[in-house]
Amino acid sequence: IEPYLIQRGFVQRTPRGRVLTRHAYRHMQLPEPKRETPGQFGFFGDDAP
Repeated sequence: IEPYLIQRGFVQRTPRGRVLTRHAYRHMQLPEPKRETPGQFGFFGDDAP
């Protein structure tokens, strides 16, 4: 199933592993997580010190 999801643009391979694309979030009508730095999701939520 992974090759299909990559072909459809829902999953992207990165050095950190597989990540969902903006297209996937829009398709599932989910809000995109906020990114700490470009191309990287934060480990802790907004309430971290």
